[in-house]
Amino acid sequence: MDKQLYETDYKLRARDIILGAQMLFVALGALVLVPLLTGLNPNVALFTAGAGTLLFQIVTKGKVPIFLASSFAFIAPIIYGVQTWGIAGTMCGLMAAGLFYVLLSILIYYQGSEILHNILPPVVTGPVIMVIGLVLAPVAVFMATGMTGDGSFELVPRSTALIVSLTSLGVTLLVSLLGRGVLKLIPILCGIAAGYLISIPFGLINMQPVADAAWFAIPSFTFPEWNFEAILYIVPIAIAPAIEHFGDILAIGSVANKDYIKDPGIHRTMLGDGLATSLASMLGGPPNTTYSEVTGAVTLTKVFNPAVMTWAALVAIALAFVGKVGALLQTIPSPVMGGIMLLLFGTITVVGLNTLVRSKEDLTESRNMIIVSLILVMGIGGMSFSAGAFSVKGIGLAGLLGVLLNLVLPGKKKKD
Repeated sequence: MDKQLYETDYKLRARDIILGAQMLFVALGALVLVPLLTGLNPNVALFTAGAGTLLFQIVTKGKVPIFLASSFAFIAPIIYGVQTWGIAGTMCGLMAAGLFYVLLSILIYYQGSEILHNILPPVVTGPVIMVIGLVLAPVAVFMATGMTGDGSFELVPRSTALIVSLTSLGVTLLVSLLGRGVLKLIPILCGIAAGYLISIPFGLINMQPVADAAWFAIPSFTFPEWNFEAILYIVPIAIAPAIEHFGDILAIGSVANKDYIKDPGIHRTMLGDGLATSLASMLGGPPNTTYSEVTGAVTLTKVFNPAVMTWAALVAIALAFVGKVGALLQTIPSPVMGGIMLLLFGTITVVGLNTLVRSKEDLTESRNMIIVSLILVMGIGGMSFSAGAFSVKGIGLAGLLGVLLNLVLPGKKKKD
């Protein structure tokens, strides 16, 4: 009898490991896309995604079947931050963003989740999300046409770059629209693979770094350095993903037919997200967020056991120590990433637009028009404000301005 129970337990555990690896595979394209676009280390991103997911599970008592990994909302500030303050300085701002989530979780615990809707209504979060996508649009076009992200010089001939980037984009679109089953959940991964393959005959792939890389290697962790400017710039940007967190938790709760808002509680899930983001930033990884791709995989497989996400996290951590994985990912040509970015940054903008549409706010009403207009123009236009050591600009200024306008402008409607 004991032997039979042992064999059954072994089979169940083996099944969970395979399902966990599949969940990671679904998330992999988006997970590594952020570090590859922003100059961070993909092996570190794998490690911090796994470690962040495990920390999230501890905070939420292992009750939520969700996976945390690289957040798209922070791509623009990371790109700007790395160029301006370097990776270590940028990590300081990202760690503060995680602590901002922790503060929000404390407010929610004592005041209820409604406080977020009062401070950060859709009329603020919608246009802030739109700004994040629109600010990045030139970067996508530059990379898709063979230029560096800032357009300063050419990396790949324009005609070659367009063939590669449009192939990558086209396959992503086709898989997204026509794919079935698990395939439909990995359009980014399919697009990157297609772009990579078509880059080979153009001589854009250099496999020497992969050959030189060790099989086992400690990820190149980068520890944060104090930078007050980075904190002021990045923390306001955390507003949008904080609101999206609610939607993600509601989505996975709907799929699993459980109310995670109450148990373990939205304050715990927000706390887990914040601590995971701060942990990632302490090691040089991108901020973590709950992954809708994995929620889709849970919907498809009907596997609601949070232990599966534990195995996904452990597989991610294991892969982080395979040096050749990171080296292979870094051989992906920039036009391949540019093709994906053309869709990705537009999608971020649409998410913001949809936030406004679903809120059913009257945007012709003076108060709403003022808030939305100023967020968009200040953010996209790159407006900056400085006073001594204090400096804030672009997306950060837009987010901060939106919150302040919502709080001080008269005529705010109270919900029944």
